[in-house]
Amino acid sequence: MSINPLTNKELKEQAPTLFTEQPHSNVSDKYHFIPTIDVIEEIKLNNWYPVTVSQAKVRDEEKEGTQQHMVRFRHFDDLLNPQENAVELFNSHDRSKSFSISAGVYRFVCANGLVVADSIFETYKIRHLGEKANDVVTAVNNISAIKPKLISNITQLESIILSPEEKESFAKSSIPLRFDSHLKVDHNNLLISHRVEDNKDDLYTILNIIQENLLRGNVSGINKDTKRKFTSKRISSISKDVEINKGLWELAQRIAFIKEHHIALAA
Repeated sequence: MSINPLTNKELKEQAPTLFTEQPHSNVSDKYHFIPTIDVIEEIKLNNWYPVTVSQAKVRDEEKEGTQQHMVRFRHFDDLLNPQENAVELFNSHDRSKSFSISAGVYRFVCANGLVVADSIFETYKIRHLGEKANDVVTAVNNISAIKPKLISNITQLESIILSPEEKESFAKSSIPLRFDSHLKVDHNNLLISHRVEDNKDDLYTILNIIQENLLRGNVSGINKDTKRKFTSKRISSISKDVEINKGLWELAQRIAFIKEHHIALAA
């Protein structure tokens, strides 16, 4: 499955805030504003190209154009020769924060994008103050350098087989990432696969199945306070999307450590 990089025209149509040239009116005089498109152009010079973009919705019209947004980038090599899993960059920003560049993985079989936890691969900040070009180059080079390690990490997760009880524990532990304590859901619903290719028991596949169910919604449950039934909606918040993804990676890594430590002790 091939994906074409987005042109600047397409970026502007899908997320006009990328091209905002001034900060919000209530930021301090010390705030050094950098248009997101400038950062995108710097990243493109390092052979990473934007493939998807999203921007947050705003309730206050005055904040339109300065809201949080996220751009996903694919390396030139992976655009030419798509693999089963492609490493991606995630550039996220709003007027109150630094730009951040994180590593992620795109799994073609389910069109899922996973953001990797900071504890595994660091998120790099691009400050509003200082030389942005150097910040961008350093961040992109550091992320690019971990590509082989990240692919190796995926291979490791694919090699770990989970028992039915371990899969249930993974699903149960993931519930708080999406649902508040007063919302009761059946963890088994998070383990429902949506394609034949996902009828597997390895840790990486289970991670993707749970992620897809948490993010896309349609999970039924009961509000313990009101006793009313509910069905979850697709996650549209950029911050919540990233929070869930990183939390799932943390859980998967903990499971991998426990499983491999147990095998080492038994050897």
